[in-house]
Parts: sequence; structure tokens; C-alpha cells
Amino acid sequence: SGLAASPDYGGQGLPVALSVAMQEMWNAACLSFGLCPILSQGVIEALTAHGTGEQKALYLTRLISGEWTGTMNLTEPQAGSDLNALKAKAVPQGDGTYKITGTKIFITYGDHDMAENIVHLVLARLPDAPPGTRGISLFLVPKFLVNADGATGARNDVCCIGLEEKLGIHASPTCVMSYGENTGAIGTLIGQENRGLACMFTMMNNARLLVGTQGVAIAEAAYQHALAYAKERKQGRPAGSALAPGEMAPIIEHPDVRRMLTTMKALTEASRAICYATAVAIDTAHGGESEDKRTEGQARADLLTPIAKSFSTDAGVEIASIGVQIHGGMGFIEETGAAQYLRDARILPIYEGTNGIQAIDLVSRKLPLGNGGVVRTFIAEMRDTAKEARSSNDKTLTGIGVALDSALDTLEEATAYMLDALKSTPDDCLAGASPYLRLFGIVAGGHYLALGALRSVGLEDAPSRLSLARFYAASLLPAAHGLLGPSIAGADSLPAANSAVLAD
Repeated sequence: SGLAASPDYGGQGLPVALSVAMQEMWNAACLSFGLCPILSQGVIEALTAHGTGEQKALYLTRLISGEWTGTMNLTEPQAGSDLNALKAKAVPQGDGTYKITGTKIFITYGDHDMAENIVHLVLARLPDAPPGTRGISLFLVPKFLVNADGATGARNDVCCIGLEEKLGIHASPTCVMSYGENTGAIGTLIGQENRGLACMFTMMNNARLLVGTQGVAIAEAAYQHALAYAKERKQGRPAGSALAPGEMAPIIEHPDVRRMLTTMKALTEASRAICYATAVAIDTAHGGESEDKRTEGQARADLLTPIAKSFSTDAGVEIASIGVQIHGGMGFIEETGAAQYLRDARILPIYEGTNGIQAIDLVSRKLPLGNGGVVRTFIAEMRDTAKEARSSNDKTLTGIGVALDSALDTLEEATAYMLDALKSTPDDCLAGASPYLRLFGIVAGGHYLALGALRSVGLEDAPSRLSLARFYAASLLPAAHGLLGPSIAGADSLPAANSAVLAD
């Protein structure tokens, strides 16, 4: 939790890019356990950006050290993705504290005994708050109250009243949290009254990148598991095999198995590159050498974050599913461990903002940044990569460049449609938002793999990078063209909510 945190409170002040790489390794080892520090990082970021001096002094050092952990409390039974329906209440007590009452659900690591204290960030409404999201405030509510000297005191009126039975991430406690069942949970305000959602998004944006990184992590783990099995499991023999009669070959020698394994690796590398590029953009936004560089970095991070979250988590599910397929019937048996990756991966496109919401965010908020200038700048950079590859003396790189250029034509057409339709027929944008995000992610992945192949020329891993980029360009990048139609089909292509198609 403390790698990228401020040294003023015990953090190491290292780049976000390094922190993201470390998070990938921790989550590849155990996704359930890796969740806990992700939530703590979010609390650290929110307090660093919006907390008072007293809140920072009392909480940051021990959150950064890992002595205490943190949670995010947004969702309620009636308020999931739509926080307008949020009902939790916060009543000021006249001494700078508030009494919080309400129920929150799906709270990851809401209660456990691995830390001395748990710091909950809770969205709630003040008595005179305006309706909707404009009336939501953010509060810090510790499991144990913290005295002025930093020592933990009495137990706060917050408790876990239920644990969810889940499809996956079984080692992560997903809690139903009750605030104020007795005297009222005591909390303090973070940021300004009725500005809680803005404060919460400070932690949610980076959390979305880290969830994308979880997609990369589960993909890498599933790939390594499937690769080891494919090298060990013997069945049949490939065409033209010189094996003696009755002998069988490892299944990795069969072309279709190699295709599946290479698909797993290529999608993993593409997703990793997108996530790491997003982290570098965040670092540039924080520490760029000039104000212009910092502004550019923030804009790039804003553009890439929904893609990093959605494309990488969708890839994680797809790759884990392919891993089960490579194991054959044994993949459907829990004994091999392949199924756990798929079960664990399935939550990733759902939490921290569903991938559908990420797609809406991309087309409605991120594409219009700078009047479309931010996305056009990124597409121009990808064009430069395609041009460099096409201009290479290496035939393989030339072919990669041609394929990337063609996919960029498709992305440009879809982007122009989105920017134009957003002004007059926004429902048309929303109808095609998810396939458009997928299209964008596929092309961005091709760009980064091509760039990696170009920059590795002369290095030890150059042949591997070139081979993977070639496979991606030939086998995965063409899917971008098939996504153009769904991206620009418009709302009329969908049946109405009350149509006969959806009647039963």
C-alpha cells in the first residue's frame, strides 16, 4: 500500500507504474488477498487529496504501513450503480463529528482480524442535503475510534452483519455492513459537505486501474497454469509425427492448443501494456517536468483508465476460460485449479464500475476531452507506430504495421461517429459504447505490442516479442473491423425495452 504513497507519512514515494507492477504480482499469487491492499491504497489516495491535517496525522501512517486497512462503502441494497438512490444518513453532532446510520453491501474486506483497525470511507447524506448525487458527502468511520494521541479507543458502532456466498474470490470477505444500529457510528467529514462523490472518485479512478491490473494478473496466472499442463499432458500426435506407434505427444504440439496458448499470452501482454501505459500517464500527471506535460499526462490517464479497466478484465475472463478449455474435461474439475481462475476472474468486469459503465464513461466523458483532441493525439501516436513498423526492412514488422494501420482506420471511423453522434443523438453512442471500447482496446493492444517489437530489436527477447506481435496482428487485430458495425449501428438496432423481443 505504501509504495507510491507520500514519504511524509511513511510511504516510499515511488512511481505508480512500479506500484501497479507489484500489484500484478501480488494478485497473480492470490487475487482474494491482493484485494485488501487495493482498497487501502484507495483510502490513502482519498485522504492524501482531501483529508484534513488531523485526519492525515491520525490515519495515513498506519494505513501506509499496513497496520490498518481501508474500505470503500458506496453500495446499498437499493443503490448500486445509481447512487442517486443512496439513503445512508449522517447527522452533525456539533463537535466536528457526525453520527452515521445505514446499511452498505458488497463491502470488500469490511471486517477481518488481520489488522488492528479498519478505516471505512462511507458515502452518506446530511439532513439538509439536496437530492441526487449533489447531496452526497464522504465520511471516515473507523472500526475502532482513534484518540487524539493516535491510540485506538472504543469500538465504533459499525459491524458486519453478513458475509456473501460468492462465485469466486472465496478468501476475500464480502460484507454487509451496518452503521449505527445502537448509538450511531461516529465519523468525520472528508472534503466538503455534499462533495463526497468527487472525493470518492479520487480513489475510484486509481482503483479502476488496479482492477484492470487484476485482470492482467489472473490472465498471467491462468496462462502459466495452462502452459505447464499443455507441456505435461500427452494425447494423440500431430500430423507427420515421427513418434513410435502407440506413443503420444504433449498437447502443446497440436496447432490448436498452441493457438489457444498464444491467444492467452498475446491478450495478457496487450492488457498489461495498456495498464502500465495508464500508470505511466498518472506518474506524468503527478510529476511531469512542466505544467503542459502534467496536463497531457492527466488527459491520457483519463482516456486510458476505462479501457485499462474494461479491456483487461474482459481479457482476464476470456483467458481464464481458454485455460479451462486447454485442460479439457479436467479443467471442469476443481482438482486441477484451472476453474478457480475463471471463478475469481468473473467479478472483475463487475466491481469498481461495471464495464458497461466504463464504456459509457469513455464515449460520453473521455472522447470529448479537449474537443476530441486527446483521443486524436493518441490515435496519431499509434499511427506513428504503424508508420515506423511499415518502414522497417523486416517483412514481419512491415506486415504488422499494415495491419495496425488498417485497424486504426476502423478506430478513426468509429471515433468520428461517436464524437458526432454525441452532440445530437447520444443514445446512439450509448448503444455502441461497449463494442467501441472493445474495438479501442484491441487496437491499443496492437499498438503497444508493435511498439514493443520495434523497441526490442537487437535485444535478447526480440524474436519472442516480434512473434507475439505478428500473431496479434494476424489473429486478434482483425476483430476490430468486425466491431465497427456494432459500434455505429445506433440505438435503432436495439429492440425497445417493451418490445415483443424482450417480452419473455
